[in-house]
Amino acid sequence: MWPGASAKHKPRAVGGLMTAADEESDYSPRKDWWSAGLLRLVTAMVVFMGGLVLGLSVSGSVARYYYNSHAELFFPATAYGCGDRDCGPAGLPFKAFVHPPRLAHFMSDDELFWRASLVPRAQDFPFQRVPKVAFLFMTRGPLPFLPLWDKFFHGHQGLYSIYVHTLPDYKLNVSKTSAFYGRQIPSEEVSWGSITLVDAEKRLLANALLDFSNERFVLLSESCIPVYNFPTVYEYLINSAHSFVESYNIDTPQSAGRYNRRMAPHILPEQWRKGSEWFELNRELAVQVVADYKYYSIFRKHCRPSCYPDEHYIPTYLYLFHGSLNANRTITWVDWSRGGPHPARYGAESISEGFIQAIRSNGTRCTYNSKPTSVCYLFARKFAPSALGKLMNLTSTVLDF
Repeated sequence: MWPGASAKHKPRAVGGLMTAADEESDYSPRKDWWSAGLLRLVTAMVVFMGGLVLGLSVSGSVARYYYNSHAELFFPATAYGCGDRDCGPAGLPFKAFVHPPRLAHFMSDDELFWRASLVPRAQDFPFQRVPKVAFLFMTRGPLPFLPLWDKFFHGHQGLYSIYVHTLPDYKLNVSKTSAFYGRQIPSEEVSWGSITLVDAEKRLLANALLDFSNERFVLLSESCIPVYNFPTVYEYLINSAHSFVESYNIDTPQSAGRYNRRMAPHILPEQWRKGSEWFELNRELAVQVVADYKYYSIFRKHCRPSCYPDEHYIPTYLYLFHGSLNANRTITWVDWSRGGPHPARYGAESISEGFIQAIRSNGTRCTYNSKPTSVCYLFARKFAPSALGKLMNLTSTVLDF
């Protein structure tokens, strides 16, 4: 026995040889250890590979969910749908991204306003951009002067865009040859004199902002008509250094009297403004209006019935932050001379060449790009549907379209 060795570890031999029992007795513990180690290793590998496969599967699912949900926000399938020739290798159409071919989408207002307020930092466009005028029509139902507007737009494709906000369940029924075909936006219910009118205005602006070529945005109603031809209107708006939003404050119940003291300190009495709802904005200001939530929320909370937020929100907001960019006047003529809560309404009996000329040259003087001019109004309201026939007769003469 080796010094220090125990009796139980001493080899046993029969005739100088180990028996099978002796060999099994001495080496089975080692074999058991290797077997157990191998089993643990295999188990660990199986668990690891299972976890890896599961992790990749979950990661793929999350990635697909993230991609699909965000792709739908940036590229709503209905608005940005395209043919194979228009889509890039990833299936997302750049051309359709900058010029959405369709107006239908499933974005909420919050998603739409967020999407529309995104502004590229690069100064140059990666496409040939021709600035367009976006005509935003807010109506409850039919557009009685649609034939007049179709004639106004005829021959000027690529220089304008049309957006129509109606009652949610109303479908604008026009022929495929009309400039208004397929131009309804997803709409919500609107109540006169409530914040929902501002919601509709912002909804129109936001949908129009999705087209990166839209540079000017003019709000119109179903009772509006143009008093100049398209080239005159286009040049006037595209070349203007200012937007056209009426903004004033006078000490009357219909103006200063509508101010709510709960709006302070964000809006003070001397900052309160009123103006015509029928605005015209450049792209920069349109983005600012759509992106604003703070002051919109103040109006939503404190400008209640008898306040009429559509007459105060944008005039006040622009006065607070962007006054230098505003011409502080409207380009839509209207007759308030008869008094009352609504302006005068003109039907067939009032329409003549002289009447259109009187709107154009009514003695009003204004400034255009800081220079005096007598061309102050491009549009006019309110007109009754009965005026359509006589107005159509004037398109080849005084209206010149």
